[in-house]
Amino acid sequence: MPTVSRPRTSPARPRLRLAALVLSAALLGAGAPTAYAALAEEDRPAATAAAAPRKTVEGRPYIETSLLFGTARPDGGPPVTDKEFHAFVDEFVTPRFPDGLTVQDGYGQYRDAHGTIERERSYELILLYPTSQSGSDNPKIEQIRTAYMKRFGQESVARIDDRARVDF
Repeated sequence: MPTVSRPRTSPARPRLRLAALVLSAALLGAGAPTAYAALAEEDRPAATAAAAPRKTVEGRPYIETSLLFGTARPDGGPPVTDKEFHAFVDEFVTPRFPDGLTVQDGYGQYRDAHGTIERERSYELILLYPTSQSGSDNPKIEQIRTAYMKRFGQESVARIDDRARVDF
C-alpha cells in the first residue's frame, strides 16, 4: 500500500492564525470610527478641519407640537373635505398662531369606541413656538383640538409635543 506523506504542522499554528485574525479584526474595528470622522471632515478646508472646535447646535429652544386630525366621522357621515379642513385652519388655528404653521396630508387608522378599525385620510398640523411661550400657547392648542372635535364629531385629535432647536 502506498504511503502518503503529509507535512507536519504544529498544534500552535492554527492558534497563531486565529490570533492573527482576531488582531486584524480588532485593528480594523478600532480604525473605522477614525476613518468615518475623517470622511465627515472632508468638506471643511484642511487648515480648519483639525483646528476648528465643535459647534453647539444652532437655533433657539422651541416646542414642536403636531396635531393629527382625522377626517372620517364616527357617525358615518361624509368625511371632512379639504375645503372644510382649510376653512377650520383659517378660522381657528391661524388667529392663534399667526407666525406660521405647516399642514401635511396623511393617512391613518385607529380603532374607534365601538371597536371598528377606521381608515382615513388625515392631516398633520405642525406648530413651532418658543419654549418660553409654552404656558400661554398650551390653552390655544387645547381650544383648537376641542373646536375640531365638536365641529366635525371627532372622538379625538392626537397631540404630540417635542423639544426642538429652531433657527429661521
